Amino acid sequence: MLAGPGSSAQQKEAQPSSVAWYDEIPGSICGPEDGPWPRAFTNLTTSEAWDKLSLASDPQSLAYGTGEEWRADALNFQPFPGAKSQDRYAMQQLRIGGRLWTLTAVFDGHLGDATVQHAAYHVPIIVREFLEDLDKKHGGRVVPPPLVADVFSCAIRAFDDAIANDVLELFPGGLDAAMEMPDQQIHSILNDQFVGGKNFERARLCMYGTTALVALVDPDHTNLWLANLGDCQGVMVSETAPQVWSYEILTRVHNGQNKREVERVKREHPGEAECIVDGRVLGAIAPFRCLGDTPFKQPPEFTRRLLYNLFPGSNDTSLWEEFLVRNKTPPYISAMPEVTHFPLDRLQRPLRRYLILCSDGFTDICGKHQRSVIDRWLRTMSVAGDRSSTIPIPPNRALQLLWQGLGGDSVSVSKVLTLDLDVPWLDDITIVVQTL
Repeated sequence: MLAGPGSSAQQKEAQPSSVAWYDEIPGSICGPEDGPWPRAFTNLTTSEAWDKLSLASDPQSLAYGTGEEWRADALNFQPFPGAKSQDRYAMQQLRIGGRLWTLTAVFDGHLGDATVQHAAYHVPIIVREFLEDLDKKHGGRVVPPPLVADVFSCAIRAFDDAIANDVLELFPGGLDAAMEMPDQQIHSILNDQFVGGKNFERARLCMYGTTALVALVDPDHTNLWLANLGDCQGVMVSETAPQVWSYEILTRVHNGQNKREVERVKREHPGEAECIVDGRVLGAIAPFRCLGDTPFKQPPEFTRRLLYNLFPGSNDTSLWEEFLVRNKTPPYISAMPEVTHFPLDRLQRPLRRYLILCSDGFTDICGKHQRSVIDRWLRTMSVAGDRSSTIPIPPNRALQLLWQGLGGDSVSVSKVLTLDLDVPWLDDITIVVQTL
């Protein structure tokens, strides 16, 4: 059918280049209802676009070896000034038995940022503690990779268990005891903001959740372990010959798109037709594995008796009750990470090798073109940091990758950075690029 007068296609052709339509923004989470369209944007020069993108994403680097051989680069990006990113990342070296392991991670929070912030800070700590115990038990000897994987998994599960247990410990006798208490007493125990707020902060962690993708590399750089919960993604790119690259996705999403996950949840809750509704757990939440999200892991009384009494409370609990009435045999969301071991053979080590960890915001902006986005990034990486270039490209590899994901040119990046819109147009984006 030909486009009639005033059609969207004709309007686009007639518009000057300083306006953008919602479908011109890669990974756009807005649509026609957020109009009127098109919307204005500021067309930045290439140098201005790089500067503004760097300022908006605050790229950071961690050197974990001599020279440029061992390095991790990371960023966290949300272009809408009125939205606070609920993504986080971690880049740390863990000293175990006098030797340095490397931990990098991406966390994609939801509903709020308290739990994702808690995870980004404490997950590396608890992984280090578990690895220290393992090292002591083995007297400093090399530990078999499957045992490291088991301990890695146990550490992450212990972190998650503590979120609810720290609250239940406030009530001697646990949830059964809390059920016998009046609301006023529960309210006074949890809402202790005027005396330090420790109990309040503990309970608040139960309200929110986060996906997690955590990478662990041993001191000799011969083993990589990935622990995955949710829909972040891990990708390995390896240079097998000069400028010839292999590409491998290392993770699987844990949501309704994964048939194995759907079958697992249904198998764990036989006879419960509403354990998954419209591809969501209890019809409410997309990830099937997460940290936090306690209302999906504890009996509904935990939420009704404890979390409903957390300041400021809620006069309308209907949204909570929509899924709580389906909560019969918790947990429905798993904190069991999918841990995978990847040997990094030093004798057959490729010329260059990079591990990319990213939240789903990055996979959204790439869409079906993620391989070509990464290919462009790899091709342009050689000129990064070249001061003789007319417009120097910043050396941070995560920033370079984000630039390519947003379109790879100043006009495309300008649209994302300066769109005149009063609602967010992109999901939060977090990227970690690590040399292996």
